[in-house]
Amino acid sequence: MAANASRVYGSAMKTLIALAVSLVAAASTAFAAQTPKQADFVIHDFVFRSGERLPELKIHYRTLGEPRRDASGKIVNAVLVLHGTGGSGAQFLRPQFADELYGPGQLLDVSRYYVILPDDIGHGDSSKPSDGMRMRFPKYDYADMVEAEHRLVTEGLGVSQLRLIMGTSMGCMHAFMWAETWPQAERAIMPMACLPTSIAGRNRLWRQMIVRAIEADPAWRGGDYQAQPAAGLHEAEDILVIAGSAPHQMRKTLTTNAEVEAYIDGTIAHARSELDANDLIYALESSRDYDPSAGLGSIQAQVTWVNSADDFINPPELGLAPELARRIPHGQFILLPVSDNTHGHGTHTWAVAWKSYLADLLARSGAD
Repeated sequence: MAANASRVYGSAMKTLIALAVSLVAAASTAFAAQTPKQADFVIHDFVFRSGERLPELKIHYRTLGEPRRDASGKIVNAVLVLHGTGGSGAQFLRPQFADELYGPGQLLDVSRYYVILPDDIGHGDSSKPSDGMRMRFPKYDYADMVEAEHRLVTEGLGVSQLRLIMGTSMGCMHAFMWAETWPQAERAIMPMACLPTSIAGRNRLWRQMIVRAIEADPAWRGGDYQAQPAAGLHEAEDILVIAGSAPHQMRKTLTTNAEVEAYIDGTIAHARSELDANDLIYALESSRDYDPSAGLGSIQAQVTWVNSADDFINPPELGLAPELARRIPHGQFILLPVSDNTHGHGTHTWAVAWKSYLADLLARSGAD
């Protein structure tokens, strides 16, 4: 089927602030029907593309539901959900995602599906620079992260083919890489809030501005700081807020100077306090050589790729998505318009904005 670059406008949004901090605390407001199982998968002697090695690479993960097997013993109901830069699998336990998808009769009803929520390298409770190695931690990139995800799924959990891969922001980019690297390992993918091409222009600029702001802070000390470099992280968080900003929502909620000041002193200050300088540098620099554009034609899975019109990080005015979508053999590109449900870049985690397209993708990719 030729790629359908249909532009159906509509979306929902949240700030990149939530992607720049650990989201483990989100579990307190999580989907209550089932407590996720948590575990660590340890990969021994992991070799990074840089040639560096770790004797033990820990990948933390959560699961909801139970695996279901066919007559041959193959797991057939696994869904992998991949988080964004600075996030973790815990973000997919938040009400705006979980309460819309995991409940009885919902699209990813956990009585039917086995949902896998990993923390990527450098994120959450997986191995990361702040565990102790600091800037001596191996210089991981997206290919390393995707390799570790694949080994968790195949070696750790015994899944040979995923029913679905969903990915948000960085996870969106990883979903494209999965579908190209292992074309038969997934029946469907739903990448949200990214472009399957190199990160350049403003998107690269704000990342490097953050890295330079941290490195320019004398308190950073080449990564061997005694306390977090406050000045560098202050500037970093300010940039992250703008990159993940939700103009439509902010216009409704930040209506006075007092509300703006309270937001800066409350939400933003709290987010800043949760950041680790070295982890943030590594997370932002891991995208340095990402570019799956040449391999889009090799994707065999059914694809529904969703971006939103109010995404500062992936602005539709670049005009890149329709041409890239045409290269995907079984692809559909959806551009959601700004609405009362839109949340900018973070629309990817507000399922109410796009779950109808997930329903279509599940139907299009075959019965369970």
